[in-house]
Amino acid sequence: MAAAAPALFSPGLQGRVDALKRRRRPRRLGRVAFDSPLLLAPMSAITGAPFRLLMQELGAGGAASELVSCHGVNHGNARTRRLLAIHPRERTTGLQLFGEDAEAMARAAATACELSRPAFIDINMGCPVRKVVGKGAGSALLKEPARLGRFFATIRKAIPAPLSIKIRTGWDEGSRNADEVVRIAADEGVEWVAVHGRTRAQGYRGDADWGYMERLAAGSPLPVVGNGDLHAPEAVRERLASTSMPALMLGRGPLRNPFLFLEAMDPGGTAAFGPRDVLEVAEALGLLLAEDPFPGTRPDMQLKKHLIWFSHGLEGGGDFRQDVLRARAPGDALALARRYFLGLEEAGPRRSRRPGPSAPFLMGGHG
Repeated sequence: MAAAAPALFSPGLQGRVDALKRRRRPRRLGRVAFDSPLLLAPMSAITGAPFRLLMQELGAGGAASELVSCHGVNHGNARTRRLLAIHPRERTTGLQLFGEDAEAMARAAATACELSRPAFIDINMGCPVRKVVGKGAGSALLKEPARLGRFFATIRKAIPAPLSIKIRTGWDEGSRNADEVVRIAADEGVEWVAVHGRTRAQGYRGDADWGYMERLAAGSPLPVVGNGDLHAPEAVRERLASTSMPALMLGRGPLRNPFLFLEAMDPGGTAAFGPRDVLEVAEALGLLLAEDPFPGTRPDMQLKKHLIWFSHGLEGGGDFRQDVLRARAPGDALALARRYFLGLEEAGPRRSRRPGPSAPFLMGGHG
């Protein structure tokens, strides 16, 4: 029998994490079983294997990779193919591909299944950035629903894994056509759909339209997973209690609060994770990044990003972030984090209070 994987955290933190994870209730979307109704959203240059594993250890029921170019996969680009790596300790992880050509997407999806055996393949139909949309991929696919039947069918026939899609409500306010896209997807064997509650024209401005998503879910032939503005445990708990959707997807929120998946499972709101716990998470992420055999970017740069996000809204965070950005030698940023977070711990809860759910955060979006 193989030895159990070592715990990422100290016994005290691991015990609190495990107690909250036991409160989760599994969900099934199509053929795929998830440990929880709360999933980690795919985010560009963020949801590589180390961060996905960390979030699954901290309560996420499943995850998807950042968007991966089908053309990079098909051309054998080494950096692109590294993005397909799945850590052996990950549970229920899918790979998200983007592209505009059905045959190219099908070949890349087949390669991804062969190389990494993902739990599912996801099609990115929501990315709003110009370099993706300009080639006809991402949310540009929403503009031509007449093409989608063949597009979905070609990919579906090429892979053994379940197929899902991630979309927006539409291209712009005048063409919100998620309902039409979902019907076509259902006819071609797609197993579920995740919906970001904004149009492509909105980007990440304004509020996610949960009313639209709830109406979509009520009439959908496929399970609908809602995504957008779930940045605080109170907001997630309220949505879980009121939604008819089988699952929700969290994106930017866990970047600021790595305990969001767990705190959302605490109906009394009594779970207390402090700055020392955040430091443990940062140290665990640093270890996972350093051990990653297929890093997409420099591990120290990745860790810096997360340290900056973990400190968002905390007292003294601005000075800390400047210090982290100036750090040069490997290990310096983590040494700064130890001093900063332990200092907050000693100062008490008032100085380490996290910002409220409406505080702006990463409004440029990711993925």
